[in-house]
Amino acid sequence: MGQKVHPYGFRLGYTKPWKSRWFVERDYDKLLLEDVKLKAELKDKLKSAGISAVEIERPGNKIRIIIKTARPGIIIGRKGAEIDKLKQELQKRTSREVFIDIQEVHKPELDAQLVSESIALQLEKRVGFRRAMRKSVDSALRFGCKGIKVRVSGRLNGNEIARSEWYLQGRLPLHTLRVRRHWREVLDLQGRDSRGEKTRVAERGTEWRVLKSELRATSYELKARS
Repeated sequence: MGQKVHPYGFRLGYTKPWKSRWFVERDYDKLLLEDVKLKAELKDKLKSAGISAVEIERPGNKIRIIIKTARPGIIIGRKGAEIDKLKQELQKRTSREVFIDIQEVHKPELDAQLVSESIALQLEKRVGFRRAMRKSVDSALRFGCKGIKVRVSGRLNGNEIARSEWYLQGRLPLHTLRVRRHWREVLDLQGRDSRGEKTRVAERGTEWRVLKSELRATSYELKARS
């Protein structure tokens, strides 16, 4: 598998829902294009609000837009004036009834999108890339993150040649499939202790053979799917 698994697929045994949740039998291309344009324009218009994600649902002839943001007050405005103005603009453009839900991101230091945008903003302000990366990594770990990897690419510090630099702190598995649990059980049955020393467990030979066959079947199934 290597590093080819997308985080919306298998990552740490956790799967995420789709960013657009609706189904139609006709005009799929038009609605998909409308979703892409809506998300791009909202991200650009509400850039100062720290937008983490924009999700869209289409119940019937209505549109429900869920905006996840680190600073909801900027979108809502005083007494809800800004969000009402935004809702009217979207209704005129889409010719549908629009509902906007604002969800606050309570820990922006743990949100990958917001962390990357923060680093990019610091680089635009000529902050040293190593300092910006270390600051983001340290703040994420301080807020309870178990693992974080940050990489920046380009002409760093104005050098004439482009390169990539990255930091990795903590634990960050690139994919976690069910086969990992099988391996853990296999190693336990083999009798490996905490130091990794292998001991022979003769009385568990039958269980070991059963697990080995299950593991082989799982591997074949994964190869067939890929």
